[in-house]
Amino acid sequence: MKTDQLSDRFLTWRNNHINDRQLIMFLSVVIGLAVGLAAVTIKNLVHLIETNLSKLADVQSGYWYIVFPTIGILLTILFIKYINRNPVRHGIPGVLFAISKNWGKMKPHNLYSSIITSALTVGFGGSVGLEGPTVATGAAIGSNIGRLFGLNYKQVTLLLGCACAGAMAAIFKAPIAAIVFALEVIMLDLTMSAIVPLLLSSVTAVITSYLFLGQNHLYAFTVNEPFSLDHIWIYAVFGIFTGLVAFYFTKVYLFISASFEKIENSFTRLIIGGSLLGIMIFFIPSLYGEGYEEINSSLRGDYNFLFEHTQYANLEGNIVVTIILFLVVLLMKVVATSLTFGSGGIGGIFAPSLFSGAIAGLLFANVAQVSGYEISATNLAFVGMAGMIAAVIHAPLTSIFLIAELTKGYELFVPLMIVSTISYATTKIFVTNSVYTIQLAKRGELLTHHKDKALLMLMNVKELIETDFNIIRPKQTLGDLINVIKFAHRNIFPVVEEDGTFRGMIKLDDIRHIMFYNELYDDVLIRDLMFLPEFVIFTTDSMEEVAVKFQESGAYNIVVIDHGKYFGFISRAKLFSAYRDLLKDFSEH
Repeated sequence: MKTDQLSDRFLTWRNNHINDRQLIMFLSVVIGLAVGLAAVTIKNLVHLIETNLSKLADVQSGYWYIVFPTIGILLTILFIKYINRNPVRHGIPGVLFAISKNWGKMKPHNLYSSIITSALTVGFGGSVGLEGPTVATGAAIGSNIGRLFGLNYKQVTLLLGCACAGAMAAIFKAPIAAIVFALEVIMLDLTMSAIVPLLLSSVTAVITSYLFLGQNHLYAFTVNEPFSLDHIWIYAVFGIFTGLVAFYFTKVYLFISASFEKIENSFTRLIIGGSLLGIMIFFIPSLYGEGYEEINSSLRGDYNFLFEHTQYANLEGNIVVTIILFLVVLLMKVVATSLTFGSGGIGGIFAPSLFSGAIAGLLFANVAQVSGYEISATNLAFVGMAGMIAAVIHAPLTSIFLIAELTKGYELFVPLMIVSTISYATTKIFVTNSVYTIQLAKRGELLTHHKDKALLMLMNVKELIETDFNIIRPKQTLGDLINVIKFAHRNIFPVVEEDGTFRGMIKLDDIRHIMFYNELYDDVLIRDLMFLPEFVIFTTDSMEEVAVKFQESGAYNIVVIDHGKYFGFISRAKLFSAYRDLLKDFSEH
């Protein structure tokens, strides 16, 4: 009780002394600081785990790396099942779901659960990244701060965007790309009221990251061969190749994820996925972990990571073997990532996408060189990272700015644009949605930049149902209906069985010509007067489907049923009244 009183007093003080704009500015800085610290915490936890595991592996045997990922995923499962006791959603899809279907609300456990589970998964060598869990943690911070201060949906969504931008800025040290990410992937509206808080959150988070992790860029890249106009066609062809690789990446990821979802027991999933992952890592050690070291090696033109700690190390230097290994690693990285997720691990898709993009660039460059076309392998590895990000998460602008900021590779901005755009366009032919959004889109839970669809997405069928219609039974008579009409204020009468089964409906206009003939009252049955409407609304319909049914039917009221049972009606007036109220909340003041 005392806590509630203090909260009420605080909110009253805030309303009297701080306006909404000032509060959002202040909170965006607080969120940037909190998210920056969260990113630092995740990074340090992973580094601590990796350091201790490397010491153990050196003392014992390198074969430990085969089982390390399974151990990490097992610890993750045990934490979720017995300590957290709440499912931990995968990073960015969880954030998008909260925005589209949960009014920006994220449970408090997300403040720490993604940090712990991703640190265990990645620290022990799971073939995933840290960016998704960092974004999820940041979004939880923004969501819960917004709820603490009693903010509305639009303000909470803005804080979620600030948190996501801050998370990306902190973990990648790329503040500009982080803002573009919030606008392009999190689908935040581009308005002046949103830009300033995003800037504040992003710059605060990246400064926090600098203070604890230094100002060094995540990837070290030097442009040894400047962009030449003669190579435009090569970059264009490479863009198509990267798009096809991204299409393969997406399809394999979705297929393996769907396969593991059919396995109900979590420990069975772990045994199957962990065993397969361990075997893959034994034969292809470069699939172990995030792959950041391998990416940096790729950007230096160093291919040693393909052969280190392998059974085929003596073949290093053979160009044919090198090309085959690049192809195998490229095809298997997404399998390793999907097995990590399917087994129960928590992580992000960014790092695997970057890794695959770099490998795709090296593979393409080596094949081109063998075919007689000279092109910088490191340049293609560089732009390949952007191409994969653009195509896998359907965010070409984010990919361009992210890779340019990560590597200081602004001299190759034109190739970045060419490859990212063509790669994205190629994948878009085959896959409408990204790996983040495809499942949400299938369930009708995806919020988009299309404002009409976004507003309809936020509306709920059950909240619009009106139940003040007078029910009549099919076995009753016209006389019974007349007695009902005397006290009714609606001109539609649903015909419903005793068990709630909907049989049809009667409109007052349809019986007006016989309603005053007393001699018909006992002879005419309701079942002879009722009709089955052409359009009905199901409780599972999306609001976009409801709007289409109103448009196509021209009706003012449409009945709502669920598994054949009568629920009520939705009126055109109430639907559009609710729509206008939401539109007002979304509009700029």
